[in-house]
Amino acid sequence: MKDKIIKKATDMFLKLGFKSVTMDDIACEMCISKKTIYKYFSNKEKLIEEGTEVVHQKIHTLMDNVVAQNHNAIAENFQIREMFKEMFQSFDQSPAYQLKKHYPEIYEKMMCNEIEDCSQMFRQNIEKGIKEGLYRKETDIEAAVKFYYTLIFSINENTMLEKEAYELEAKALEYHTRAIATAEGITELEKHLKSLI
Repeated sequence: MKDKIIKKATDMFLKLGFKSVTMDDIACEMCISKKTIYKYFSNKEKLIEEGTEVVHQKIHTLMDNVVAQNHNAIAENFQIREMFKEMFQSFDQSPAYQLKKHYPEIYEKMMCNEIEDCSQMFRQNIEKGIKEGLYRKETDIEAAVKFYYTLIFSINENTMLEKEAYELEAKALEYHTRAIATAEGITELEKHLKSLI
């Protein structure tokens, strides 16, 4: 029952907004009493916190699946972007923006986990790209990782509309890739940019 509540509540939070969905709405949607929800979660914040953790796990499982498909480094970034599009395209408002605005403590906690996980993934992607000759050997990996996640997270937490955030992320990905790509990498990048048009 707890997992069902988390799943339903998280879907509702993402679609309708963290602030606007009440415990009554969730209970009504699930045809259960509010008391049942409070049996598992002492308050709405607890439910949001556990819900964001579930979304976090799901995102990273999907990212691992993309990495396991063994695309080249540049194609891998575009595949991950596609995965996010499929996951969040039905939302008007950016979940990260809403969470930061209405539940800053939960947002901060989530961001600490995200930065760690994303940094590791970006680092592996850059190392892979260097081995493949798509990124320059002399790339300062740590600086490139920091620049890229700062850009991506800043877009997500400051852009209200999901569609707008998605378009800006494409520009950030191009910017990031051009900054570290070899001539061969630029050719690969151009190929993927053409497919976006």
